[in-house]
Amino acid sequence: MKIVLIGLLLTIMALLALALTQLIRGGSQRLFTLLAWRVGLSIGLFLFLMLSRFMGWI
Repeated sequence: MKIVLIGLLLTIMALLALALTQLIRGGSQRLFTLLAWRVGLSIGLFLFLMLSRFMGWI
C-alpha cells in the first residue's frame, strides 16, 4: 500500500518536472499532455485514498 502511494507521488512529481522543462523549452502540445497526465494521476490517487479509507485499509 505504501509503495503504491509513494510510487504515484513520485510519478506525479516527475511529470511536473518534465512539464516544467517543456515550459522552459516552449513545447506547448507536450506540456499540455504531461499536465493532463499529472492531473489524471492526482485525481486517481485521491480516489484511491478515498476508497482505501472507505474499505478500512488505512
